[in-house]
Amino acid sequence: MKSKIWLSSPHMGGEEIKYIEEAFRENWIAPLGPNVNGFEEDLKSFLNVNAAAALSSGTGALHLGLVQLGVSAGDYVFCQTMTFSASANPIKYLGAHPVFIDSEEETWNICPIALETAILDLLNKGITKEKLKAIIPVHLYGMPAKIKELIALSVKYGIPIIEDAAEAIGSTFNGKKCGTFGEFGVLSFNGNKLITTSGGGALVGNDVERINHTRFLATQAKDNAPHYEHSHIGYNYRMSNVVAGIGRGQMKVLEDRVRQRRENFNNYYRRYKDVKGVVFQPEKYGSFSNRWLTCLTIDPKITGYMREDVRLALDSENIESRPLWKPMHLQPIFQNELYYGENVSVKLFENGLCLPSGSNLTNEDFERVFSILDKFFI
Repeated sequence: MKSKIWLSSPHMGGEEIKYIEEAFRENWIAPLGPNVNGFEEDLKSFLNVNAAAALSSGTGALHLGLVQLGVSAGDYVFCQTMTFSASANPIKYLGAHPVFIDSEEETWNICPIALETAILDLLNKGITKEKLKAIIPVHLYGMPAKIKELIALSVKYGIPIIEDAAEAIGSTFNGKKCGTFGEFGVLSFNGNKLITTSGGGALVGNDVERINHTRFLATQAKDNAPHYEHSHIGYNYRMSNVVAGIGRGQMKVLEDRVRQRRENFNNYYRRYKDVKGVVFQPEKYGSFSNRWLTCLTIDPKITGYMREDVRLALDSENIESRPLWKPMHLQPIFQNELYYGENVSVKLFENGLCLPSGSNLTNEDFERVFSILDKFFI
């Protein structure tokens, strides 16, 4: 059996162990502590925001972000349909209705035209403006969404944006970091992300008071009393001081990881950019993607083979690749929810493939991958 080439495996920089050993040496094993505080400061500095709450997952961050926006039972939240289910699940946690919005072809992210159609349709159906609580765009695979158009719609209809930047730390639009355009930004530090804390996430933004309140809710909402006093429903969502140490070390190599991921993309793009029927995820003018994953689509009408043919050929050589996200409106659990669009996301899912993109890929790894892709593309 040949060694496994992973889609996106963790890549340590070397300094993570220093912060972990410090936590053990000082017995800061319990949740919270100097590493959590330091990691939050690192995130604030990198993103140029006023506040950051380090949490146990990106899902928890999105959940608490929606809580801060006042989402409750019966409300409506507009959510990109092409995404991981963690973008949509917290909407249901709160008893609200997800309204799934199709992708557009230029970035593969939430379509502003379909979004406005959805907003107007709900208003015309008698849903009050107060019930339309949030817009969740996702910067898919690190590619910035059409944030300028989305902000315009947010302002026009008074619906706040909470950015799902789980895949997009280090990505920018017009020089401004993804995750900093909306009321809140959500980050993920899952094991396969560009940087990792093993498992974890963060809610970031400029409203210090609401981020502080998020920390309060994430720590079981314990009131300031000598005993355990609770006046709010709380959650166990805070990041541990140990894993935050991994994050502190990872922040030191974040920009290197972005550079390495973009070079991975360039390795693929240079080799296969002229293959008819094969299209890489585009990067619009003004956008800078961290290229967390290198993704492309394969048009079987032009190539004569399907995405799945390529994926299975890679798999037979112990090389991991993956289809693009299956749209949420096609998922069994969400099949009865509202959806607006032209099925761009469906076509992307049917034809799209994520290629091995880890920042620790070697030249030998690429040669193994190329040896399979060349059979199809060249």
